[in-house]
Amino acid sequence: MRYVLFALPLIVLVALFAIFAGSINRDPSLIRSVMIDKPAPQFTLAPVDQLGVPGFDTASLKGQVTVVNVFASWCIPCRAEHPLLTAMKDVAGVRLFGINQSDAPENAKKFLDELGNPYDAVGADSDRRVSIDWGVYGVPETFVVNADGIITFKVTGPLTPQTVDNELLPAIAKARG
Repeated sequence: MRYVLFALPLIVLVALFAIFAGSINRDPSLIRSVMIDKPAPQFTLAPVDQLGVPGFDTASLKGQVTVVNVFASWCIPCRAEHPLLTAMKDVAGVRLFGINQSDAPENAKKFLDELGNPYDAVGADSDRRVSIDWGVYGVPETFVVNADGIITFKVTGPLTPQTVDNELLPAIAKARG
């Protein structure tokens, strides 16, 4: 009986280690958002200064399918996925709105001047409040919002050609009905 009492903490420790070790390499895109199948949160985002596109709010998400991308100039994966956003917009023929998270306006402008601005609207989320309301874990993240203003799909992390072709484009088609 004494050996069992000494071995029990070791067994528990090994079991916890196995559980945590098995979780380390999980794909972050597998995290299901609590926002899926729920209305987009109530918000209003002012435009990013000097971009030449408007900001947006909850009401502007209604009426047609919209892809909402959360990005920042300081985000290296955002830079990598940017050409895919531009190509996706051309292929899908969908509105693309951007939430510029925690970024200086001049940096956001420089980023979009350099890479091109595919966004129909870009809102400045300087305090990350709107991103938190959307359930954003970190940049980049991309959402599909149907014409009723319901979030129907989310990609956590940077888009890849496979993600666009196999997940995002089908989600846009499904949101269109």
